[in-house]
Amino acid sequence: MAQARAKELSIREQRGTPTDLKPEATRDISAALSALLADTFALYLKTKNFHWHMSGRHFRDYHLLLDEHGDQIFAMTDPIAERARKIGGTTIRSIGHIARQQRIKDNDGDYVDPPDMLAELRADNQQLVTAMREVHGVCDEYGKPAGGLDRRNRTAHLVPVRGNAQCVGIEYLMSRASRLQRCSATR
Repeated sequence: MAQARAKELSIREQRGTPTDLKPEATRDISAALSALLADTFALYLKTKNFHWHMSGRHFRDYHLLLDEHGDQIFAMTDPIAERARKIGGTTIRSIGHIARQQRIKDNDGDYVDPPDMLAELRADNQQLVTAMREVHGVCDEYGKPAGGLDRRNRTAHLVPVRGNAQCVGIEYLMSRASRLQRCSATR
């Protein structure tokens, strides 16, 4: 146990990321963030997949919706990864690493009906919201705010959008999930 702790402290020193967290906190929080990051990349790719393969009478609206949504999801990735590094942890290293950690399922179907695409993305967005809340729970266990979550308005400051003052987070994902539900209901 003492050797493992000394090794972890040595690795943290090599990374040059001083932190006041205990090694267990760094390990658990960065693991939670890495899983969240894997899910974020999986949702991003699924969103782009459906964007590229959209068809039907609402093609233009859904195509643009999913393009914008994909951009917003992708904007979340860098801040999540950097948060893990900031506390002295590590994060995703490859596509294989993402595949091993993702909890959001891929959809490799040759054809998916547009309403089914939207319903699936809605469920996946809600799953990502749940994962974000779980990360905040892990952070709370160690008394470390998860990048400044404001629980009153449920905005995840953990994932700011570069270049403007908006924050992508729970509220954004839930609003997108609601919009996807409305779109899928219109068929």
